[in-house]
Amino acid sequence: MNPVSRHSPGKSSAINQGLDRRALLCMAGVGGLAALYANVARAFAASATKPQRAKSVILIFNCGAPSHLDLWDPKPDAPEAIRGKYRTISTAVPGMQFSEMLPRMAQRAGKLAVIRSVHHTHSSHNSGMYWSIVGRPYQIDNTLINPSRADVPCFGTLTNWLAQRDGYSGAVPPYVITPRPHCDSLVYLTPGQFGSCLGPRFDPLVLNADPNAEDFEVPNLRLGPELSGMRFNRRRDLLNELERRGSRIETSLAGDLDVNRAKAFEMVLSGEAQQAFDLSRESTATRERYGRHTWGQSHLLARRLVEAGSRFVTTVNGPSIIWDTHKDHYRRMENVLVPPMEQAYAALLDDLDERGLLDSTLVAWMGDFGRTPKFNADGGRDHWPNCYTMVLAGGGLKGGQVIGRSDKIGGEPSERPIRPADVHATIFAALGYDCKSISYQLADGRPAMLSDGDVIRELL
Repeated sequence: MNPVSRHSPGKSSAINQGLDRRALLCMAGVGGLAALYANVARAFAASATKPQRAKSVILIFNCGAPSHLDLWDPKPDAPEAIRGKYRTISTAVPGMQFSEMLPRMAQRAGKLAVIRSVHHTHSSHNSGMYWSIVGRPYQIDNTLINPSRADVPCFGTLTNWLAQRDGYSGAVPPYVITPRPHCDSLVYLTPGQFGSCLGPRFDPLVLNADPNAEDFEVPNLRLGPELSGMRFNRRRDLLNELERRGSRIETSLAGDLDVNRAKAFEMVLSGEAQQAFDLSRESTATRERYGRHTWGQSHLLARRLVEAGSRFVTTVNGPSIIWDTHKDHYRRMENVLVPPMEQAYAALLDDLDERGLLDSTLVAWMGDFGRTPKFNADGGRDHWPNCYTMVLAGGGLKGGQVIGRSDKIGGEPSERPIRPADVHATIFAALGYDCKSISYQLADGRPAMLSDGDVIRELL
């Protein structure tokens, strides 16, 4: 028995068509004065004791599905054909154990809430990624799918929608994906990660560039050398005048275009936005700390963006489904996948903590699903949505604990089954939102809650 395991019982019109792939890239008084004063006093007292609310989320998403058995949920007493060759190591939290592949995270276990009983039923990459980030099943279990404006939005898109609803005015976009989107190759992009049924104004800024490149910069974020700020403003004024004299098209799509164009103008002219994306402003030591590789610099960029005000930043540990270890499992885990992932992840947690940002930034680590308890004939592990691990840290959540438990081979939840939607509900609660009382409109006109999951109370 694991001694640290806890157990306790906008509406926007939808465009029903596929996206072009390029476009993807109050208190009211009801009683007497005494009652009013009593309510105010109670609210003040509650606010004085309530922990600080998270402001931002960084999602570390491992496309292709990392093996929970070889990382967060080792089974030292299982046969070698199941447990694999990696030893189990103790962590900074008594009774919590990780694989030897995670020595840095073992030292930082006190910051982590490790959820070992996450499960769903889709075993294809894109539909599995959709279920992990949207919290609902896609209509088919398939990898050969693409986004449309009829999709249910992921929790990153919904955080963007909430931020804009609440008057977000930051210099950087509220929702950013770096370096490239969730996908099974760039031919099949995961549905749900864009604006979906909420419309294009809630699409993320997808970097589509390598933050580790020597010449890295966000495409089109700054004016070209031939275009001064004065000349740019004259062109914008001319465009506004032409539109004023023309016939106005009153549609939600036209409204979204106006909003996105205004945001683009602001970002291009804003020195703050350019500075937030400028990794050359970081010291060499900081960049080395995260790792001079794409994943490390994406994590560093995520920290800079939440520091500048972004509400949701996804760092995709890709490219594509790189964690899909059907073959050559050990070599890829040891030489390609785990070391850069763990270095970047540990540096991010430490850096946020040192800057006083960890309490206000919730860091979520997840993938499409887990991998099979048994190795296949090629020495790899196959897809396994029946039970896998997600990890949360920061954002005011209680770390240093394991939530749920898998069975003796890591094949099924044996205690406290958790759905992806439950993780989303918990993240929304940490951000200060009651997911059951806030709704948006789906493509068919029906209302939908932010999440139909249940908050994991052990974490709050």
